[in-house]
Amino acid sequence: MNVDRKVASALTANANAAVARDLAVDEQDFADAVRGRIAPLPGPAVHPDFGHAVWDPADWEFITGDPPPSVNPSLWRQAKLNAIHGLFDVGNGVYQVRGVDLSNITFIAGDTGWIVIDPLTTSETAAFALELLHQHLPARPVHAVIYTHSHVDHFGGVRGVITDADVESGRVQVIAPVGFLEAAIKENVVAGPAMLRRASYMYGRLLPGDPQGHVDCGLGKAIPLLGTSGLIAPTREITFTGEEMTVDGVRFQFQYTPDTEAPAEMNINLPDRRMLCMAENCSSTLHNVYTPRGAQIRDALAWSKYIHESISLFADTTDIVFMSHHWPRFGTEAVREFMAEQRDTYRWIHDQTMRRANHGETPLEIAETLAPPPGLDDRYHVRGYYGTLSHNAKAVYQRYLGWFDGNPAHLHALAPVDAAIKYVEFMGGAAAVMEKANTSIADGEYRWAAEVLNHVVFAEPDNRDAALMQADVLEQLGYASESGPWRDFYLTGANELRHGAPSLGGSMASNLDVLRAMTTEMLVDLMGVRLNGDRVGTAQFTLNLTVTDRAQSGTIGVVHGALHFTPDVHGPDADVALAATHLAFARLASGLVQPSAVSADELTITGPGESLDRFLSWLDTFDASFAIVTP
Repeated sequence: MNVDRKVASALTANANAAVARDLAVDEQDFADAVRGRIAPLPGPAVHPDFGHAVWDPADWEFITGDPPPSVNPSLWRQAKLNAIHGLFDVGNGVYQVRGVDLSNITFIAGDTGWIVIDPLTTSETAAFALELLHQHLPARPVHAVIYTHSHVDHFGGVRGVITDADVESGRVQVIAPVGFLEAAIKENVVAGPAMLRRASYMYGRLLPGDPQGHVDCGLGKAIPLLGTSGLIAPTREITFTGEEMTVDGVRFQFQYTPDTEAPAEMNINLPDRRMLCMAENCSSTLHNVYTPRGAQIRDALAWSKYIHESISLFADTTDIVFMSHHWPRFGTEAVREFMAEQRDTYRWIHDQTMRRANHGETPLEIAETLAPPPGLDDRYHVRGYYGTLSHNAKAVYQRYLGWFDGNPAHLHALAPVDAAIKYVEFMGGAAAVMEKANTSIADGEYRWAAEVLNHVVFAEPDNRDAALMQADVLEQLGYASESGPWRDFYLTGANELRHGAPSLGGSMASNLDVLRAMTTEMLVDLMGVRLNGDRVGTAQFTLNLTVTDRAQSGTIGVVHGALHFTPDVHGPDADVALAATHLAFARLASGLVQPSAVSADELTITGPGESLDRFLSWLDTFDASFAIVTP
């Protein structure tokens, strides 16, 4: 049995060659992506304690020349653009370091120091970017950090550019849209282990970087490897569009854009410099209305309307637009055209999906045939390098109508393993299915072959030949994908079918900064997600909680296998009382420790300790290495 990676089949190579022939010739992106480059990255960003490279631009040096047969030529073009790295003079005292993380870090020169927009994913990459800036420009202090939105690649590296002491002393402001903290925590905690597992597929960081592995995320090169992410809470929240503030002599105008690319997000205008930061509401790819790593469905209609509002507010007075990913656009006409095409694409996906849904089409039917907006089929910045028309259309449908397409045959479908066993039996057994799948593979029907082989893998988990055959099929689908995440999903699935699942770490709920930032109720909600109702059965439990360093209290109750929380009161008949510092309770709630591992000055139990132990025994721990491509 051959567990090695395979080359692109002749059918895949021919399909990719056809894509190459149809690609429009447009070199403006390359000119914009290198414009103003002061210096490339000088080498890797290294972890200060462990010595490994958190980020190394050398990993992407293979992305040169013509596309290999194993990479969609359109994705290869995007990968070449995202591989352009270094320190860039964007203009008017605004600088960016690009290609040192999935996202960009922006430095704005004030009267005496720097204002930093979006300090990347890890402190190692952010510190590396600041050091590169100071290698080529006079060293100045950071006076403010602005988080444009609530995704970790835009705040996780904050301690690479400022310290807690900077903020506590008032030397540095941390500015974010209202709702930032809650959104940043919610998205990464309640579904943390599942999201971590799926992100390992979506971003391809467990794949080798080469023409048969990971080449690009579409949104940027990759996520940093084994770096340190943190969070410093905002000291100033932006609450409405039109709000202004001046920091170190730089005037900022904010546009509040909630429920667009992130639940809490904002765009930033620099009126005195005729420059506009569109955060991640615009980028050089079609973005995700639904992200395959898992998250709440985004509002494509609101997204489009906020970009329209941006055009109305700022386009006429903007010479340069820059974003939290990719490269800027230069010139008022180019700025307006770029933003309008982004606006129209999200509106098109929304409106055409719901128009067709109201004609009775299902999400699969809509996704299969939805084309780009008229006149934009050759515009690279709205192609599906990250999001796709296919899964975004399904997302719009789900936002309004849910997962059910209205067909009663799909209302109560069998579970995957049960269905797989019956499918394989109906089709004549595993050998017959595999023989027919081989014919489909020879005909280039890779999507169909993947569907039927998936049934064999789930019906017969020990059928190694079927798993390896499925791996080969997924690999070819990956080689042909224009979307970086789709490619990584396919190739990661193929790798795991061949070699098994990796061992992954914990979720953001194990990050001490996140635990400190969570409210008491958020921590209790996390315990609710961990509560194994089947294990609880008909048992009941009441705990009186006091958070000693926050003057907070409440009652945690369990009945009917479900948890509830009443803040600010204690129950008269509680089974046990727990008094703890916020961090001690947070570590307990997240499963990081047991009570015996917490010092007495941080945690006190009043009443029978065995009652608390029984409650904690009902709480699951999660393994983020669960199976995806196998049962």
